[in-house]
Amino acid sequence: MADNDIGTAGRASGNGKGAMSAARNRSAARRSTRASGASDAAMKKQIAGLKREVSRLNRMLSDQAEEMAHGWYQSAADQASGLFSGASDRASRAARQLRSQAHSVSETVQRNPGTISTAVAIGGLFGVLIGLAVARSSQLEPDWFHRWHR
Repeated sequence: MADNDIGTAGRASGNGKGAMSAARNRSAARRSTRASGASDAAMKKQIAGLKREVSRLNRMLSDQAEEMAHGWYQSAADQASGLFSGASDRASRAARQLRSQAHSVSETVQRNPGTISTAVAIGGLFGVLIGLAVARSSQLEPDWFHRWHR
């Protein structure tokens, strides 16, 4: 409150220094307001430009990712197609070979039915004999049998 009294007294006494400094202060405040307004506008322009740049970079990255994904998919599809084609060729050759071998076995069986049935019977007999030999060589009473009957 004392400051107001001094400032008022100085103006009332006719001292022009107080009025002049007040005018300077108002003028400086207007200039600083204009300068800060201009710097705010410039900053807003820069921010808007940066936002546009970030948006452009995001679109560019998105496009590149899409191209890479499409290229990867195309490459994988080509590889799968090549593998399938190779597997198909091998399966076709194997099927032809099996057909020809089955045909020759079938012809042999048709020409010599007695020989084939004798060979199958002898093979079965050998299988039974081998099974009996293996069964005899093992323990008479397995360990699990003793565990429950002690």
